[in-house]
Amino acid sequence: MKLHQPNADVFIPDGQPLELACRRITHLGIGAHQDDLEFMAFHGIMECFGQADRWFGGVTCTNGGGSARAGPYANYTDEQMMALRRTEQRHAAIVGRYGLMIQLDYPSRDVKQPGSPNLTYDLQQIFQHCHPSVVYTHNPADKHDTHVGVFAAVLRALRRLPVDRRPRRLIGCEVWRNLDWLADDQKVIMDVTGRDNLAAALNGIFDSQIAGGKRYDLATLGRRRANATFFESHATDRAEQLIFGMDLSPLIQNDELDPVEYVTEFIRQFESDVRQRLQRMLG
Repeated sequence: MKLHQPNADVFIPDGQPLELACRRITHLGIGAHQDDLEFMAFHGIMECFGQADRWFGGVTCTNGGGSARAGPYANYTDEQMMALRRTEQRHAAIVGRYGLMIQLDYPSRDVKQPGSPNLTYDLQQIFQHCHPSVVYTHNPADKHDTHVGVFAAVLRALRRLPVDRRPRRLIGCEVWRNLDWLADDQKVIMDVTGRDNLAAALNGIFDSQIAGGKRYDLATLGRRRANATFFESHATDRAEQLIFGMDLSPLIQNDELDPVEYVTEFIRQFESDVRQRLQRMLG
């Protein structure tokens, strides 16, 4: 596997050969930053945890150099922060029993570059070695440019594969924008009830962000709880923790489908729903 960045890191927690580690991956998460996988792709981590026939693989695209820092990490240089965040991501792979963890080590500015050819190439290389049935990545309606840049590179890489080598499902996940605005019949509903201990253990590994000024651990679990409680207004909670996703599978089943039009159609339907409800209530 040839990757562009000289400090790209390929980590296999159980020490298996790379070819075997890649071949066994059934669920693959591709995130922008260290900790994105644990927040957005926890459904895949949980589905594979402790299973002999299912393995989660992770890809983190950026190097962590631009991370916010405060408290005990306030005086960390970019180099120190990058080394720490890389270590934290490796620890998460151990705790989550990932089959493979790849950190591509790109500066965020490269990921936000239109086209990002090197990142697209690296992801294509990964897909040529790994053949997951499910891929989790950032949803294209996210408000973080680096996250949307990762989604775009994932889509370009997948569309370069033969159709029969593409994953069965591509799911866009919540991080820097909730997906509760999607119509309920359009949401990918991921029930992650019952593994709060695993979720807390994974989220808590990223101390550089938590003690450094961002309580992602509390916010992520709170969002999942809120999704579950506010999902249905006329029924008791059927789940305690839900993650919402956007189904992006049609974009890799039909290369002629315009991703901008595909995503904005969801927004138009949301606008229509709000408009019709208001008009009905206002008479």
